[in-house]
Amino acid sequence: MMKISGADLHLLSVFDSVVRNGGFSAAQAELGLSQPTISNHITALETRLGVILCQRGRRGFQLTDKGRQVHEIAVDLLRRIDHHSMSLTALKGSLVGQLKIAVVDCVASDPEFRLTEVVHRLNDEAPGIRIEIEVEKPGGVLRRLAEGEIHAGIGSFDNKIKGLSYISLYEERHSVYCGKGHPLFSTPAESITQQDMDKCVWVHRGYWSRERKKSQQVIEADRIVDQIEAQLLFTLSGDYIGLLPDHAAASYLACGRLRKLPPHEDNFDCMMQLVYRSGTHPKTFQVFREMLVGLYRPRTPGRGSSTRL
Repeated sequence: MMKISGADLHLLSVFDSVVRNGGFSAAQAELGLSQPTISNHITALETRLGVILCQRGRRGFQLTDKGRQVHEIAVDLLRRIDHHSMSLTALKGSLVGQLKIAVVDCVASDPEFRLTEVVHRLNDEAPGIRIEIEVEKPGGVLRRLAEGEIHAGIGSFDNKIKGLSYISLYEERHSVYCGKGHPLFSTPAESITQQDMDKCVWVHRGYWSRERKKSQQVIEADRIVDQIEAQLLFTLSGDYIGLLPDHAAASYLACGRLRKLPPHEDNFDCMMQLVYRSGTHPKTFQVFREMLVGLYRPRTPGRGSSTRL
């Protein structure tokens, strides 16, 4: 039976970086190692395991079947070690470790999105916590939480997954917009009916729930996208109308590139939520959660936070 050493863990972490980046040269910046050194590390790991992990050459980097299996084991092993390292460190009261957070796209322009305040506070009060932020589709956030790849997600989630906990933070307001050059851009508001808007070509977000999609009359000319940024670009073209977050549209509205159309039955407010795996968590995550939720929950004088975590 193979006993895993510290050197083995280092080789597995190098291998994981190579796989995630899609090759040796692409992993150089992340690892801070030269390509020949990375190649030597992978060769050493292959010798240690007795299997060929990948093919490299003119056809590019490709994992072998056994390489895929080794990578799955490596990811699981490294994740477990990281989790337990955080738990052991928490026993002595030090706030150190990794905190991985995934957020939905197009939130930086939202004044109600206060994750940045929490990042600043943690950097100031607990510099030993290494914070990582990634952008994901809502479904990707939930999947990665369920698989234990990240510690927390922030976004609006139509679909719920068993085993995850959700805390409502605030509402994100959406309205229907059209771009300059669209037939409705210069039409008086009192002359625009819902039927007029329904006849337009729309750009929709593909990850919206089935229930919400049922209310939308999607036609062949409509566009389906997975990012608000892409939806915004289509709308700015002047050929489509779209349901956009008001904060994302604000600067384009101010300079005359977008117009907010009259209220439509599809208008809605997204409930932005903090989501995480149910159960026990390291102290680092608990502090993060309390800081974030506390920004959205008024405190009662003398009674502490009004939110029960």
